Amino acid sequence: MLRIERIVLREIRLPLKEPFRISSGVVSERRIALLELLATDGTVGWSECVAGEQPNYSSETIDTAWLAMREWLAPRVLGRSYDGPQTVFAALDRSVCGHNMAKAAIEMGCWDVAARQANLPLSKLLGGARDRVATGISIGIQENPEALAERARAAYERGYRKIKVKIQPGADVDYVRAVRRELGPAVHLMADANSAYTLNDAGHLQQLDAFNLIMIEQPLSRDDLLRHAELQRRLTTPLCLDESITSVDRAEDMIALGAGRIINIKPGRVGGFAVSKAIHDLCHRNAIPVWCGGMLESGVGRAHNVALASLPNFTLPGDLSPSARYWTRDIVEPEWTMDADGMVHVPLDRPGIGVAVDMDFVDQITVRREVLGVPAIAAA
Repeated sequence: MLRIERIVLREIRLPLKEPFRISSGVVSERRIALLELLATDGTVGWSECVAGEQPNYSSETIDTAWLAMREWLAPRVLGRSYDGPQTVFAALDRSVCGHNMAKAAIEMGCWDVAARQANLPLSKLLGGARDRVATGISIGIQENPEALAERARAAYERGYRKIKVKIQPGADVDYVRAVRRELGPAVHLMADANSAYTLNDAGHLQQLDAFNLIMIEQPLSRDDLLRHAELQRRLTTPLCLDESITSVDRAEDMIALGAGRIINIKPGRVGGFAVSKAIHDLCHRNAIPVWCGGMLESGVGRAHNVALASLPNFTLPGDLSPSARYWTRDIVEPEWTMDADGMVHVPLDRPGIGVAVDMDFVDQITVRREVLGVPAIAAA
């Protein structure tokens, strides 16, 4: 039986080692909503909300998610008994449209609590089948093709199993060509557009077919499955959908329409682990490979992603870079690392997410804190 008595919301701020640029904006510092969940038996679980500061990736932001968690979502969990974490999303989703990242933060924290109560690693509770997961890197938009090729070469030499480069109009074909020339034909290379194009760009995007990419991720609008289907018919390179896939229904629509051949499952984007597992299973049945993308998470969010990526149909390297890729200091101990084979090890020797939160550091970088409890909600 799962019963949560208190949720502590903290906003922490982590400066990135360097700005990260995609087609819709630049991030230099991550504002992260960190959740600490306390069960009635004293078990503590952790999660984070992956919503950004601006509504450029999705309509959610850290501030809208904070409001949603406090006002509408946390009251559906606090002081109530659930048969298990797999039943939490339905309660959060009932009559609350959207706010998937806020829902996911609470739901995934419940999974961590449940794993600790069962004395199981989170990956095992989810149904994970691996003790290591292949790791890719996401490289933001660079000033010129040569700079991008140099960064891609350095990442490949560090052992990353997949190189993802961000693209946008004016920084695409020549940039990808430079990387492919630098790395050679065998390295797993992909491009991610973050919805920067329209179907009118189909002829231009066809030029990317020459570079033997393993996929082009989310070239068109998040809401436009029909035009993705038309674009896929014009390309030989598989399309991967990210922002478009917000539910199992959307994944079913993608498959039915032929709007893509690969799905990037981000648990925060779809509402948590229960929906992620359902999408994973649907794709497995339909021979659609999946992989786990990243949202510039701290080590807490990275732990949840690593656990999810251990499921059987995560057959492509995920954006699971080690802590040192983004942070001078992460908020977990031990920090996440990658071995010489480009693999991140799934922690199987301790229950829950497998890492400890560095509370001294978290306290230092906390700028906002609120306690949601039973029966009252009190600010602290």
